[in-house]
Amino acid sequence: MSVSTPGRARVERPADRAGARRATTLAFAAQGMSVAAVYTTVPAVTEHLRLSPLLTTATLVGVALTAGVGSFLGLAAVRVAGPVATMRGALLTAAVALTLIGWAPGPQTVICAYVLFGLAVGGLDVGINTRAAAIERAYGRSVFGSFYTAWSVGGVLAALLTAGAARLDRPVGDGLALQAGILLAVAVCLRTHTLPSVQVPSAQRPLGRRLWLRLLPFGLVLLVVYVVDSTVSAWSAVYLRQTLGASLAVAPMAYAAYQAGTVVGRATVDRLVQRVGTVAVVRTAALVVAGALVGVATAPSWPFAVLAAGVVGLGASVLAPLCLASAARLRPGAAETVLARLNLFNYAGVVTGGAVSGLLGSTGEFRLAYAAPAALAVLVLTGARHFTQPPGTSGA
Repeated sequence: MSVSTPGRARVERPADRAGARRATTLAFAAQGMSVAAVYTTVPAVTEHLRLSPLLTTATLVGVALTAGVGSFLGLAAVRVAGPVATMRGALLTAAVALTLIGWAPGPQTVICAYVLFGLAVGGLDVGINTRAAAIERAYGRSVFGSFYTAWSVGGVLAALLTAGAARLDRPVGDGLALQAGILLAVAVCLRTHTLPSVQVPSAQRPLGRRLWLRLLPFGLVLLVVYVVDSTVSAWSAVYLRQTLGASLAVAPMAYAAYQAGTVVGRATVDRLVQRVGTVAVVRTAALVVAGALVGVATAPSWPFAVLAAGVVGLGASVLAPLCLASAARLRPGAAETVLARLNLFNYAGVVTGGAVSGLLGSTGEFRLAYAAPAALAVLVLTGARHFTQPPGTSGA
């Protein structure tokens, strides 16, 4: 299936392409907000419902596992209804899940709400990345970074909203209901824009074992990225709260700094790719991430940890969009299937990072949980040579 809308008799207006980019950017921001809303409220939800550390860890791992299932549900939805309709439905489901998490009366309800959120965010992943791949083909240059910049901006705003609600002593349900309302508004406002026809190979080979082998380097890099991301995203607030003695109002700030770093990294990645090439950007980012993780692990106080988390975001931010863009170029006419398969590595990384960090944290070893992923940077360095340039991009 081609994710580009078939050509019509008239020439498509440039505004259609720009409109599609704006709508998809908004959906990326909404997803970033929803994920941040869930992760930054974990300490408050845990304390409110008196969840045990082991149950909290199992629940967050369950979110990643159900997101993997949601990814394939999203693939089926994209094939039937298209990526925009898939995005809209997933955003509505995520809004419901956030509301349920915030106002859950007990552990059983909140676990079901987290599972529902996992399904929604997995389906949304396939929808937004499929649409982003089609838009990048329409532009003929690297634009994936701009979408993930919006994702990070949404994450920063959600973390700040969580911190603000805690400082005002508002119930966790109030903050999550507000953010659910924002997701609902985005879903209602999404519109389908026709993309200019882009020539893709008409005779595609079956998606078999060889595609899995070609995806493996990108999958390993993506796995490392999401081990790091889930360790910072899911547990940084708990780390600041339990290990470094931060207040509930301060605890979300490491996540906010991490996402602020990703905003800077993703806002510059498209220009960096054009100037120095994809491979150089990936290798440099891997080294930055390794050094910054060591800084988080050895932080003597929460301000130092917040600063180091921001640097982790700066390096890690560029890797996921470059992975997805390079993988989508392997089979342009079946990008939604390629990205759904690649998402398995994403969720494997989230499960691994979330589970290991949670288990180490429950035994008081959160510092080790941040030091260990630094060693995985070598996998990123070895996989960097497989990354490809966008069409029309020269690189160094």
